[in-house]
Amino acid sequence: MALDGLVISNVVYELKEKLVDGRITKISQPEKDELVLIIKNNRANYKLFLSAGASLPLIYLTEESKQNPLTAPGFCMLLRKHLNSARILDIIQPGLERIVQIKIEHLNELGDLCVKYLIIELMGKHSNIIFCDDTMNIIDSIKHVSHLVSSVREVLPGRDYFIPVSGDKLNPLTITYDDFAEHVLKKPLPLGKAIYTALTGISPLIANEICYRASLDSEASTSSLSELEGVHLYKNFDRLIGDIREYKFQPNIVYDEDNSPVEFSCIPLTCYSNLTKLDYESISQVLETYYASKNAITRIRQKSVDLRKIVSNAIERNTKKYELQLKQLKDTEKRDKYKVYGELINTYGYNLEPGAKSLTALNYYTNEEITIPLDPTLTAKENSLKYFEKYNKLKRTFDAVSSLIEETKIDLIHLDSIRTSLDIALAEDDLVELKEELMEYGYMKRKFTPGKPGNKGNKKQKVTSRPFHYLSSDGFHIYVGKNNYQNDELTFKFATGGDWWFHAKNIPGSHVILQTEGKEIPDRTFEEAGRLAAFYSKGREGDKVEIDYTERKNVKKPAGGKPGFVVYYTNYSMMVSPDISDIQQIS
Repeated sequence: MALDGLVISNVVYELKEKLVDGRITKISQPEKDELVLIIKNNRANYKLFLSAGASLPLIYLTEESKQNPLTAPGFCMLLRKHLNSARILDIIQPGLERIVQIKIEHLNELGDLCVKYLIIELMGKHSNIIFCDDTMNIIDSIKHVSHLVSSVREVLPGRDYFIPVSGDKLNPLTITYDDFAEHVLKKPLPLGKAIYTALTGISPLIANEICYRASLDSEASTSSLSELEGVHLYKNFDRLIGDIREYKFQPNIVYDEDNSPVEFSCIPLTCYSNLTKLDYESISQVLETYYASKNAITRIRQKSVDLRKIVSNAIERNTKKYELQLKQLKDTEKRDKYKVYGELINTYGYNLEPGAKSLTALNYYTNEEITIPLDPTLTAKENSLKYFEKYNKLKRTFDAVSSLIEETKIDLIHLDSIRTSLDIALAEDDLVELKEELMEYGYMKRKFTPGKPGNKGNKKQKVTSRPFHYLSSDGFHIYVGKNNYQNDELTFKFATGGDWWFHAKNIPGSHVILQTEGKEIPDRTFEEAGRLAAFYSKGREGDKVEIDYTERKNVKKPAGGKPGFVVYYTNYSMMVSPDISDIQQIS
């Protein structure tokens, strides 16, 4: 991901269209490094979000609102003093620098028209929002940078503002082929790196895209290029930059197979031809959607870390228990041998001499002669009883361990299903029921509030998460459970007997319900429901997943079965790809 010079060029173009000649009606500073400007223009109100955050500098139009502090910070008060009702004259990007300059006209205290500049520098940890007068003298900034922090450029009231030096980088908008050949193709670097280190505003992503369009490997050395390949690379570069010069922007986000955002840009990213690309009307929509999605994914992963650890530890513990139980079960395999020994001693032991150490007899079960070890201090009857006691003990162990193995196996399947549900979870609300399930089955302890008699633990959190809802190409509604509780709800309370039920075969996954409404279902809709069942399962990373499907009336819940656990005996099967990019999601 890169908020590079090309994306900022698109942002500036969009802001110029909507904000120039507009008036600033409100200024707020919700965070120490953020500003929100409300601008009225052409009978519409626009909300401009500016962030100088070191990890996430941004500028875009938004409709979202953030809570403001009770007391406005000093920088915000200064801007209000100067810029209240001020008019935006122009919005400028110097070259393809990651800098936006907003030129503003306002009346001073004497009623004279004055010009000021609000400059947003979007440069990672060096990001800043700087307020200057018409001579580019700094009035103040959202971050102060003294000589102790930077010996190259101080950003303090009273200092002259100048654009940070970007080394010997060239402006891509004005570069010629000779310049490109000299400063890019002669650099002793991999091709992609040579491009983005030589040119202003070009990110590694765009450098890779330029190489891809020229059918060249971005990791190849510049020295390996022929002159013809160098010319071909420049032409592809110039064609891309030509679109930027002519404002031919195409804001888009690239998504991977599980609908997570991978990259964004203001140009088509052909290097991601194997992934899904979604176009947007504005670059502001792209930035807001992309970073909101990224933040949501990061937040849900952080929130689910503890739950994942609990599930992982429980699976590890139960796996060890399962292996130990299997070993115990294997030790009982000789029980039937002891039973046969006891029976043969009873049959043939009548003529045993006292003190005999073995008995050779015909095993009438296999018609083979066998030798049975004996305790010479015991009689034949006592030896027989000893073997029957061993048999009975091992039989009791076999019955008990077999039952425990089945319980442990069910526990492992249950835990694996919870782990799969954690992978499916997209929002914090999706974790509520998973947390409740872990507490209900003893994998997590409920929190107790001390000093409250009769308190049996924390109250259940309000459940706001709902199943995924899709619409098939033929107009049929398909629902997908996000966790075991939702799976049970969908299958046994929501679905009718004539609806169709889908599930990945022999692996954890969501219950998928296809509503029929009494209509005949086309094959294409069956296949789409199957793909949803494959995607929302443990097999989602595979090329193909086997799916079982049957009418809902054939699916039963065994007595005492854990959430999400069902049985069915009449079903069809299909092999599908876990690709749902073309299926319409409603919620």
